[in-house]
Amino acid sequence: MAETTTATAPLMATGRRKRSIARVRLVPGTGTVVVNQRPYEDYFPRETMRLSIRSPLLLTHQLGKYNVVANVVGGGLTGQAGAIKLGIARILSKMDPAHHTSLHGAGLLTRDPREKERKKYGQKGARKRFQWTKR
Repeated sequence: MAETTTATAPLMATGRRKRSIARVRLVPGTGTVVVNQRPYEDYFPRETMRLSIRSPLLLTHQLGKYNVVANVVGGGLTGQAGAIKLGIARILSKMDPAHHTSLHGAGLLTRDPREKERKKYGQKGARKRFQWTKR
């Protein structure tokens, strides 16, 4: 029976944001980020989304040390980027308690609870009403 050490085994975590769910793995490597078998530069068109994904790694000074492999389902691109960010932050928090304090202080370990509000009957949307005329 072969033993695996935590240093070589990929670390995994799940991140969620809006309707997106990301399964994230950190593997020791050169710092490449792959999302759904595509480079994240191709998957996320905006630089703000790419910076959001890199932010936990930048904060903990781990940017060039690990490859990130993420599988994301559901939601839009912004929610998917937020889900990957939370997954990376959770992995880094598991790795080192010193990372936990800095990530928690930056608000990267808190799941964003905001969801889309449902449409109500008799209204045009969740908050918007139909136009009312007096006469």
